[in-house]
Amino acid sequence: MRSAFDLELVNGPSGDPAVFADLIGGGRAFLFDLGELGGLSARKLLRVSDVLLSHTHLDHFCGFERLLRVVLGRERTIRVVGPEGTIGRLVHRLASYSWNLAPSFRESVTFEVLEVLEAGCRRRARLALRDRFRPSPVEEWRGEADLVREEPRLLIRAVPLDHAVPSLAYAVEERRHVQIRRNHLEALGLGVGPWLSELKEAVLSGVPDDTPILARWPTTRGPHERVVPLGTLRRQALDVVPGQRVVYVTDCAWTSRNVQRILSLARGADTLLIEAPFLEVDRARARARHHLTAREAGTLARLAGVRRVVPFHFSPRYADRYELLAEEVETAFEGRAMADLPEDA
Repeated sequence: MRSAFDLELVNGPSGDPAVFADLIGGGRAFLFDLGELGGLSARKLLRVSDVLLSHTHLDHFCGFERLLRVVLGRERTIRVVGPEGTIGRLVHRLASYSWNLAPSFRESVTFEVLEVLEAGCRRRARLALRDRFRPSPVEEWRGEADLVREEPRLLIRAVPLDHAVPSLAYAVEERRHVQIRRNHLEALGLGVGPWLSELKEAVLSGVPDDTPILARWPTTRGPHERVVPLGTLRRQALDVVPGQRVVYVTDCAWTSRNVQRILSLARGADTLLIEAPFLEVDRARARARHHLTAREAGTLARLAGVRRVVPFHFSPRYADRYELLAEEVETAFEGRAMADLPEDA
């Protein structure tokens, strides 16, 4: 099955953490963390609808200005999720600039910031250019366990982890996935084009079978179009299958609580992006910095039963031998040398 997400480690496995997750056919993208973003084009950054911050250490947050510079003066809302304190840090970050020219912008970008705290507690505030990024009153409520947002196509979950400061791990899950059977589409006399994205959205939104779908595609003689009932396409050219899940875990200590929460979030995931900064031989250094070792990362992937593990956040101390970290993750993932779990995990 084709992945629902096109995933890009913006700075590779050894640079600042930042993952560009393009929702295929969805017209939008997610950013897991905001490390250095110079490697992302403005075109890609303009697709970003959601930023999922693990925490606000410099290497995870320094790319905010790059994103702000690209979206400034455009009418859009970017949702930012982060741990406790994220609202205040964004307020101070934005307040460090002068916004006397804000009224001259015809369009206003807005950041909708959500904090995920322990025990399902949530806080939210809005910061809009039209208000010179002065924050709205903070709303507080108790959410449903780890669920952060529920959309027709996606579920977003987050769990707090301990990194000596609060840090969040995320799961972005497609509810259902629509696969197009190209040969059946051709048998109906239809061609491929952007209309297929609209078709998928219609199916996932649950619209009735008698809904007319405008199929429009290019040919050598120019554009061609035809109206087809959704039910016909659903029965003859589509497969609706369980969706895919991407999990992002970084900057967390090897503790029983962290392990339990990560396994609960990642169990059965299609892709687990997980930090692997240190080799097992340097476990004492990992403990002192509240990070995982590569063996621990691979062990978590193995125990969670994920289909694919993507390690990142390699420490620069292993420059020119990063392959050792990747190999240690893979060895544990295959069950050949796994880490001992913390007590009570």
